[in-house]
Amino acid sequence: MTLNPSNGIDTRESLDPDDWGAMRALAHRAVDDAMDYLEQVRERPVWRPTPEHVAAQFARPLPKEPEGAERAYAQFRELVLPYQLGNTHPRFWSWYMGAGTPFGAVADLLASTLNPNMGGGNHVGNLVERQVIDWCKEIVGFPATGSGLLVSGGSMANFVGLTVARNVHAGVDVRTKGVGAIAKPLVFYASTEVHSCVQRSIEVLGLGSDWLRQVPVDSNYRIDISALKVMVAQDRAAGRVPACVIGNAGTINTGAIDDLAAIADLCAQEKLWFHVDGAIGAVVGLSAEHAPLVHGIERADSVAVDLHKWMQIPFEAGCALVRDRGAHYRAFTLTPDYLEHQSRGLASGDLWFSDYGPQLSRGFRALKVWLSFKEHGLARYGRLIARNIALAEELARIVRGNPHLELMGMGNLNIVCLRFNPGGVDEKALDALNEELLLRLHESGIAAPSYTKLNGKYCLRVALVNHRTKSEDLRVFVDAALRMGNDLRNSR
Repeated sequence: MTLNPSNGIDTRESLDPDDWGAMRALAHRAVDDAMDYLEQVRERPVWRPTPEHVAAQFARPLPKEPEGAERAYAQFRELVLPYQLGNTHPRFWSWYMGAGTPFGAVADLLASTLNPNMGGGNHVGNLVERQVIDWCKEIVGFPATGSGLLVSGGSMANFVGLTVARNVHAGVDVRTKGVGAIAKPLVFYASTEVHSCVQRSIEVLGLGSDWLRQVPVDSNYRIDISALKVMVAQDRAAGRVPACVIGNAGTINTGAIDDLAAIADLCAQEKLWFHVDGAIGAVVGLSAEHAPLVHGIERADSVAVDLHKWMQIPFEAGCALVRDRGAHYRAFTLTPDYLEHQSRGLASGDLWFSDYGPQLSRGFRALKVWLSFKEHGLARYGRLIARNIALAEELARIVRGNPHLELMGMGNLNIVCLRFNPGGVDEKALDALNEELLLRLHESGIAAPSYTKLNGKYCLRVALVNHRTKSEDLRVFVDAALRMGNDLRNSR
């Protein structure tokens, strides 16, 4: 130990390992364990609950003295690794989550090793993020002059786009005067199928959820354009300010895609901001076969893209795209003295991503996107997107062909809503039966769909976004659902 004679402090102590060789060996073992975990994913249940004795370990007090990396890693293997959400598994179809990739996990390690703050400064990480944003613009057909920002996911990407929309249509400088200075209510419009994060954004932006108009949908769960036009006209006649229409490129319940071209026409005619929640389907254009489904997305003023869904980037990875770079910049930029941009040195350069969103401290999430796109190429992503959609169509055919299953809803993409319905059971009892069926599927570890309600009826919801899913996984799920459903029916 080397002590500073003036204060007795050890001047050599740091958080680096005392034994670099031992740390290197542990790191190699961790990488091997991680690759085994992914390679052997089919050998495990999709999900299993955390036992009480394991959960109790997470109530232990703060460790004040070192336990060491070896012991900490052993506890990870024992307490954390076996009890995961399960979204790496090919039969995990809950909510809408990507499965990640092995090289994506390695990329996360590399990003953490470099550990730059991506708020700004002159370093190559900014060039990586700019290129990833440019690639995202290309994917959705945005102009190269547009703006963008990598964010945590679809919710934050929607928030960024809607913030710019609010500021553009407020009629006052909201950043200095506040939302209370807006003379007339700003009205935003979205279908009844829109993701809840849109309402949350409207609320956080201080506009009030009363001014998010929930527009009815047609029989395919797409926004009713005629009803939308009527609502815009009524609000304008009442002295309110129609500001923005949110189109869905894949709704969360059924994967329905709104008529984006028709919304773009209406927004151009009415001078409204056109935002697209593309967290699910913005990337569907990578499949040439399915690209027409999102025709019109390239005309949006802003788009939310979620890269940890269909692009399989490890969490967290989203992208907010804004057509008007100046409007995007003005919505967020703030440069205090200690962040003043310079012409030379570390604080030079024109890439300060903190000027385009609410965060100053930002992780290097761009690296895992950059490396993953380079590893696979966008054509492979397009083929996997097409395969997921084909699997959804296959599941729908299986459901239609079985007298004890009922297809409840299916949009344009890769989400199938169904229920077990053997006949002779009233709606309330069917809801209860299918709710219990879902829980038993989860607890069995065989498959993990999620749930929703369509037209007030409880459904199992299968979101086929996993790149590991194969046709045989559908049959395993259907056979289990039928077996468990019949057991439940016979026991009641």
